[in-house]
Amino acid sequence: MKIAGRIITEYDIKLLNVFKSVVENGGFAAAENELGLTRSTISIHMNNLETRLRLTLCQRGRGGFVLTPDGRQVYQASLTLFDALSDFSNSVSQLSQQVSGSLVILHSDILDQTRSQLLASVVALINEKAPELRISVDGDRIENIERALIKDKAHVGLFPDYRRMAGLRYKPAFDEQIFLCCSEQHPLFDTNEQDINDLTLQQFPAVVPGVEISQAGRAQVKKLNPGATAYQFDSRKALIASGKFIGYLPQSYFEEELNAGTFRVLSAKRYFYNFSQSVVHKEVPAEPKKVTLFAELLDKCARAYPEIRDSAADSD
Repeated sequence: MKIAGRIITEYDIKLLNVFKSVVENGGFAAAENELGLTRSTISIHMNNLETRLRLTLCQRGRGGFVLTPDGRQVYQASLTLFDALSDFSNSVSQLSQQVSGSLVILHSDILDQTRSQLLASVVALINEKAPELRISVDGDRIENIERALIKDKAHVGLFPDYRRMAGLRYKPAFDEQIFLCCSEQHPLFDTNEQDINDLTLQQFPAVVPGVEISQAGRAQVKKLNPGATAYQFDSRKALIASGKFIGYLPQSYFEEELNAGTFRVLSAKRYFYNFSQSVVHKEVPAEPKKVTLFAELLDKCARAYPEIRDSAADSD
């Protein structure tokens, strides 16, 4: 690769990186913190770059920092160059048997105890197999996770696959039943099972999901009288616990309250649906070894949790 008739050197790349930072920060002064350089040093680097390119890249004066037409073209070309260098680095890193760097895992719902224990098991195995890998786990909205996966800002996501985005690959991981329930403060808590029907439910406000759910779930939610909305299960649980609303929750989220007699399932044979989550990653991930490592170890660890594994495995 050549620049101004000669081979590009490491020094050229350093100067182009300074130029890129100056452009993206809107001037020399604004780029100081990002580069860790003084304004005078940045000015020297910019003068050297212009000399080596034999081009004027920007105008600097009282009017502020302004790119010249040549400067705009060099900036766009530098983006292409840095993208190519990044692709090269990723490709070479895949040749190494040692998996290092960061592994970013995003999930859409608050993890219950079972899934938290499962994820802890997976993280422990990953640490044993790839001790140099830095693991980051966080929760976010599904649309943000999808965006992060597409932009290679995250490696894997754990969320329901009721809608599927082009460019992402989905594999069923967890499956659990969701039941209609209420707390002991609610009028339906002491109602006989045979008296609970669609007409009865319409008399009481319900908390409904603030996110897209499965077709079976939508059919069940349509039987309710919407009175509140909650995106996360833990938020939904809090509203149900108030005694003012009924609503659907995975049993694992209110198992403790169920055993303590403070929550009740309302006609479990009639009012339930399946809640499924998938492991999601980019169809062509930038770092496939990390994705494969996580997926394989999750599959291995999930065998110890048949209550969330069996039906998901059957659907794969």
